[in-house]
Amino acid sequence: MKKTSLLVFILISSLSIGQSSSDVSMIKEHLTKITKSKVYRNHTNIEQLNKIADYIKTEFSKYSDEVSFQEYSVENKKYKNVICSFGLEHKKRIVIGAHYDVCGNQEGADDNASGVVGLIELSRLLQGKKTNYRIDLVAYTLEEPPYFRTNKMGSFIHAKSLHDANIDVYGMISLEMIGYFSDVPNSQHYPVASLSSIYGNKGDYITLVNKSNKQKFARDFCSIFKSNKTIKTTIFDNPMSLESVELSDHLNYWKLGYDALMVTDTAFLRNKNYHRNSDKMETLDFDKMAKVIDGVLLTLLKI
Repeated sequence: MKKTSLLVFILISSLSIGQSSSDVSMIKEHLTKITKSKVYRNHTNIEQLNKIADYIKTEFSKYSDEVSFQEYSVENKKYKNVICSFGLEHKKRIVIGAHYDVCGNQEGADDNASGVVGLIELSRLLQGKKTNYRIDLVAYTLEEPPYFRTNKMGSFIHAKSLHDANIDVYGMISLEMIGYFSDVPNSQHYPVASLSSIYGNKGDYITLVNKSNKQKFARDFCSIFKSNKTIKTTIFDNPMSLESVELSDHLNYWKLGYDALMVTDTAFLRNKNYHRNSDKMETLDFDKMAKVIDGVLLTLLKI
């Protein structure tokens, strides 16, 4: 091989390695492990919740040396958040979270195994990468009823621990249902009907949801994510008067004054399987889900 050809080959190989992307086969494998069980991962099935927490920790541990459980008790029962960290040399951090519990007796593929798989894939893709901030990936427990909007939520426990320790947090991202898409007309609905004229009536995009008075982190994240063009993206700067924008773990970071946003396929406004037995992995779009994860990764590397 000529010297010039060798240099070109090395350069192309380096670029390819530096631009890792989500693996659809691994996404499917993780979804299968998390959802395909006869015992559902809800708050009453502690053993199953612990089994999933152990699985997440095992996967995180393949890519980071800094993995731990954050344990806490509710009604004399022990629950666990799972935390994985990268870029420990940095003091200021970014938190990316998703909940692994489900509402009632269902597989919960989109809600919210999709977000948890996003965390697992991000852990793989972040290994060895240079970041400008410490990155904490957190899989939460007890997001769903009966504990939603209470201080028993795993995300509240985590956010409060940061607040009490005076940790310097640049921002938080909640991955809340990132796997369901539809090109069918009128598949997308809105809390205010007139919004369809702005965002369209097809559920073929991912949404970044912020407060209307979003701060620097949310502004920068949204701008970079959309500029990556990995997937069709809308940005919804929403007044807090619309309850639907609060329905995930970012709510607890907002409560404690942190700059946070939600990455979502809009949940029940699009996915009619929401909180039903039909929320199965077979209904998800794995390719678009991978593109969402890639968009988050690229943004974390650029921000």
